[in-house]
Amino acid sequence: MWKKKYSPLTKNNIVDFIAEIFERCGDEEYLGEPVTMAEHMLQGANFAQKKGCSKEIIVAALLHDIGHFTGELGSFTMEDKSDRYHEVYGANILERFFPPVITDCIRYHVAAKRYLCATQPEYFEKLSEASLRSLKLQGGPMSKKEVMDFQKNPNLEEIIQVRYFDDEGKVPGMVTPPFEHFSPIVQDIVDAWHTSRDASK
Repeated sequence: MWKKKYSPLTKNNIVDFIAEIFERCGDEEYLGEPVTMAEHMLQGANFAQKKGCSKEIIVAALLHDIGHFTGELGSFTMEDKSDRYHEVYGANILERFFPPVITDCIRYHVAAKRYLCATQPEYFEKLSEASLRSLKLQGGPMSKKEVMDFQKNPNLEEIIQVRYFDDEGKVPGMVTPPFEHFSPIVQDIVDAWHTSRDASK
């Protein structure tokens, strides 16, 4: 399997690993939406960059669904009867290489949908059929207690930002820069995070 050549994952090969995921798996259908997986994630990153967001938000938007290809349970389909927790698998594989603000955006972008459905009725009404289907598998809108607990996350604002870019990235036929356009930004984040961690040891 091609992933074995990246074992173990390190700060020197993690960006190449992600690039190969985009290359090999990016043409897969995105969860019943009118775009592919790569188009979806690239659109999110492109929207974030055009709006002048930080590098961290751009990278989080780019990688938020990477867990569909790194998780043991595979990618969601419209026929699923249970959740596959792609957000957890994605965050788990990236947390050694990226700062918490990015991995929190990845780990909690599904929770953010549940949060927004509970706190903003108009948000729920705008969800696509596929997103409503996955919402049901993911636990539905949050309870009041879940909302209160979620609001304690120090990266709540960034998580919500990425959630909105996730929702926007479903435009059929939209032209975006390729992954290679964003890869230097991804590598910059990885290098800066490791430099910061090494300095604190």
